[in-house]
Amino acid sequence: MTPLPPAARRRRAALSLALCAGLTASLTACGGGEDPDAGTNGVGKLSAAEIETKAKAAADAAPSVRLSGTLVTEGTTYKLNMRLKQDGGSGSVTAKDTTFELLRIGDALYLRADAGFWAHTDAKGGEKPSKADLEAAEKLNGKYVKVPKGDPAYEQFRGFTDMDLLLDGLLGMHGELVKGDRTKVGGVRAIKVTGSEGGGNVLDVSLEGTPYPLQFTRAGGTGVLTLGDWGEDFALKEPPKEETVDYGGQLPKTSDG
Repeated sequence: MTPLPPAARRRRAALSLALCAGLTASLTACGGGEDPDAGTNGVGKLSAAEIETKAKAAADAAPSVRLSGTLVTEGTTYKLNMRLKQDGGSGSVTAKDTTFELLRIGDALYLRADAGFWAHTDAKGGEKPSKADLEAAEKLNGKYVKVPKGDPAYEQFRGFTDMDLLLDGLLGMHGELVKGDRTKVGGVRAIKVTGSEGGGNVLDVSLEGTPYPLQFTRAGGTGVLTLGDWGEDFALKEPPKEETVDYGGQLPKTSDG
């Protein structure tokens, strides 16, 4: 084979370099593989325990978050869609085929639901609601009912609106932590951290910007929760007085929630 003249060899070498420079880092033909941490916040290089620590610190420092998904506890499945911040929260909870809304501003907690919710909670011992139950429930249909602090249901309902309580309880990882695959949650690059105990809770932590928790999958199929809108403020307003009912003592007996 006739050797290329020096000038042709130089042109071919220059062309090869230009092609390599123009290709993306995912192509390995030009030497070297893709850096999975390129363009990230760098937490993917840390150990699993360090990633969890970073994620918890980011969550603790955030003034607000949106939490949505499912949570199974004591045999009941709850579907949550809550916006939370340090002084309150608002959103909806679905349980046992009924949905109610919660609004908390400081210590003031309101619950709003349809007549079906109140008729069911008024019924005794699983019996069908009486005519009196239905009439009372209709008066509460769509109203903001203020939950008295002394009511047994207050702390239970309040827990759905408490940012610190929910995050501390839901983001717990147990046992030895293992760093998992890189993935995406809502289009955001993330890395998984899995706990070794109890079937393994899985925490997806953002690889973009602040290393916030993006998703938490509870072990044993007991829920998947997505966390987003970190740090985005939202308004909490007292409901109109004409739409509010204040019992002042104790709610009708509430079995849901």
